[in-house]
This record gives sequence, C-alpha cells and structure tokens, in this order.
Amino acid sequence: MKKTMAEVQVVRPSSDQRESGRLQVLDTIRSAGRIARIDIAQATGFSPATVTAITSELLAAGLIEESSSDDQPSETRRGRPRVTLKLRGKAHRIAGLKVAQRTITMLIVDFEGKTIVDHEMEFPTARVSPTELVDRILKIVDATCRKGGFDRTGLSGLGIGLPGQINSVSNFVHWSSSLLERNVELGALLAQRLPFPVFVDNDANLVAKAEHLFGKGRESRNFLVVTLEFGVGLGIMIDGEVYRGQRGCGAEFGHTKVQLHGALCQCGQRGCLEAYVGDYALLREANGVTVGEPYTDVAQLVAAARGGDQVAMSIFERAGAMFGMGLANLINIFDPDLIILAGRSHNKRHIFLDAAVTRAMQSVVQVDAPPPEIRTHGWGDLMWAKGAAAYAIEKVSGLTVKDVTRNAS
Repeated sequence: MKKTMAEVQVVRPSSDQRESGRLQVLDTIRSAGRIARIDIAQATGFSPATVTAITSELLAAGLIEESSSDDQPSETRRGRPRVTLKLRGKAHRIAGLKVAQRTITMLIVDFEGKTIVDHEMEFPTARVSPTELVDRILKIVDATCRKGGFDRTGLSGLGIGLPGQINSVSNFVHWSSSLLERNVELGALLAQRLPFPVFVDNDANLVAKAEHLFGKGRESRNFLVVTLEFGVGLGIMIDGEVYRGQRGCGAEFGHTKVQLHGALCQCGQRGCLEAYVGDYALLREANGVTVGEPYTDVAQLVAAARGGDQVAMSIFERAGAMFGMGLANLINIFDPDLIILAGRSHNKRHIFLDAAVTRAMQSVVQVDAPPPEIRTHGWGDLMWAKGAAAYAIEKVSGLTVKDVTRNAS
C-alpha cells in the first residue's frame, strides 16, 4: 500500500551535521589555498549540489571569495577562466601569542594566515601571578595592535601558547612554569578584559600544529615534536590531530621520570627528565660546582665545554645520556614516522644532541625496519606564536561556522 506524505519520515541533516559539513568545506579550501567546487566535492565526498549550497552560504557570510585566476599564462588560456574559491583574508584578524620565560611574542595574521604585524616584549621576571600575566598579555595585545594601525576591537580571537599542564577545552591552567599559582582559570580572567574569544593551550602542542602546517611535519600525519628550551615539552600529532590527553595534561615528556629520587624539577617533583636537560637544570648543576663567576646562559656553558672544561663536558655528557634515554622511550611507545627536535636554542644543544640520538637508536627495540627519522628545527618565538595563531584560526573558524549554521536554520 502506498504511503501518504504524512506517513513518510523525512530525514534531514541535524544542525551538528550541517555545521560539520560547512567546517569540512572551509578546511578543504584552507588546505588547498585555491580550489574549484568540483574538486571540493571530490575531496569531501559531498555531492556537487551540497558543495554549491555550502559555499554559497560561506560566500554570503564573507568567509570565502571567488577567484578566476589560475596558473596558466593568459596567452595560452582557452575559453572561460575556471572559477576557484579561496579564504577571504579580510574576514578576520587573528592573533597568536607565545609566553616564554621572560618574553612574550605576538603575531597577528589575517584569515588566510598571512602575517599582518608582529611584536615582542621583554619582562624582568619569569614567574608571576595570574593577574600580572593577564596585564602583560593585555599590554602586548594593545602594543601589537597599535603597531598594526588598529585597536584590540579589530581582533576576532587570540591563541595563547603557555608552558605547563593546560586543559585547552576550558582554558584552565593546572600548572605552568610562568605562573606562581596552580589551578588558574586563565581563560575566564582574560574574558573579563578582552572583547574577543581566547584559546589557551600548551605551547608544545602549538609547536606541533605549526610544524604540521608550516614546518618539517607538513608531509607527515603521525609525528612527535620535542621542544628543548628552558624546559622540555612534547607535541603529539596523530592522524593529523594534536593529542592532548583526557585532562589536557598528556604529553608531559619533560616530567617523565629518569632517576628515582633524582634532581629537583621546577614542577616540584624529583627525577624528571627536564631536571637534567632543561636550561635551568644545566646552569644549576654547573653553578653548583663552578668556582668564580656563575654561568648565566647555556651558551657560556657550551663554550666552556668546547674549550675543554671537564666539568662542563661532564654535564653535557650526562644530559645527552638522559635525553637519549627519553627519546628511546618515545620511539618504543609511539613508533612515529618522524621526531622533530625543535627550539630556539637547539644549535647550542648540538653539543649533546648527536650523542643523544645515537644512544636512543641503540636503546630502542630492534626490528627489521627503518627507525623513525629525527630532524632538528631551530626557530624563534615567532614560530611558536604562529602555531598559536593557527590554533586560534581553527577555533574562530568553528565559531564562525556555528553562526552561519544558526542563521541558516
């Protein structure tokens, strides 16, 4: 018996499905740079009609724009130019910010990720109260915006990379070496002072995102980034996504234990890897036995070791052994395609990195297959800030698409 229209259950996509579809199309356009609608359909698996409908909404919202340019020289083109879609850079200004030991670096980009302006500020102390950190962030936000010729109301979002254990979902800081207090609602404090959303994450996670989008991890979907600076961090990229753990407290490579009842770490525990290879740890050990002027920078300690100083050489020898042990554990646990050793001061650390990598390869489980590639990538705080900006672009895109979905309902 034929059913009437009233008896037929019409299944329509849910709001979440529509939002997910729009975000997938937007991400596809972002990844491609410029792409035709038919190619979006092939990349996403959506029908051409669905792609046309979604891109029409994104065009109307001002998030994307059409372009008829292509790579073919004008004198060899035949027929009507192919219409492609690209992100509309002017749709948003988005900022990324890296909190380092005594500096904060900020970068403002457009919606395509192109740099508009950057700025760096130095501060006299490393660890401060939550209120003081918020004040410092506001200070550099305003200074960077002024440098770009606009004010803070011209921003759509801010990504912040902070060392420590951070729940990025709630912008909650369990612990950070930049803060004097634990369990800080940093996102809520900033929300009271800023007219745009803020997204806080562990800085090593944002380095992994930056390496995936702009750096040495662009061709890999499964890799690890080990950051080696004042402390030690780890960013884990699995199938193209950053892994953070249930509470945002995962990937704390620097706080894995390498010595029972060992050296004191800045986290308050003993025997952490960071307590043997971080900048502060190397200087602490050197100054504990050095007679005369204390070392104030790792570069001084490196110079001493290269000059034949036995104490300095022994410090780096132990650091290399500890770091090699840690790398071997990472390889045995994750079996990644690639490990990137990243950080501003990695050039200084070549004095023990080569030995550490050799030790790691000797200590991993031996199988008849090539080991993961290990690369070094030295870059400054601007790259960290770029990772924070990329994270904020991702988050702002999600919020904007949510608005598009709400308005289309």
